[in-house]
Amino acid sequence: MTFFCHSISWGCLVPEIIVDADACPVKDEVYKVARRYGLPVILVANSWLNHPGGKQIEMVVVETDHDSADDEIARKATRSAIVITGDIPLAARCLDSGARVLGHRGREFTQDNVVEALATRHLLTQLRDRGTMLGGPQPFAKKDRSRFLQKLDQLVNVMQREEEADR
Repeated sequence: MTFFCHSISWGCLVPEIIVDADACPVKDEVYKVARRYGLPVILVANSWLNHPGGKQIEMVVVETDHDSADDEIARKATRSAIVITGDIPLAARCLDSGARVLGHRGREFTQDNVVEALATRHLLTQLRDRGTMLGGPQPFAKKDRSRFLQKLDQLVNVMQREEEADR
């Protein structure tokens, strides 16, 4: 397994984090983990976003077309990437490329659970369109932020161990 990575102090290689950044509520948590492990971060958005800067963070601004950001993220998603998104169809595309995918609330999407997530999304959309169900997801809470941070940290460690085992 080959990673586009940066070395960190104990010689282990680490992946890059690609963020679907337009509506991402956990960018600060991503920056925190990226700093801790020396990870590169790629922010993909339809317009320029403020970020802490530095050589670890790349800002990619795409056209404002409906799927431009998703297409760019899917293009960059490889086995060496952790993709951060709340977009379930995008998560499925990235998984097909071998990337790891983490939702904003700390749920890791896998080939095993993304089909169910897509079906649930489709069902809820139909119910909302018919007026049977109103509203959307629960408001983003502090516990969601904490769960995300814990899961991202855990995922980075898992990928580091896998890389070490492959060497």
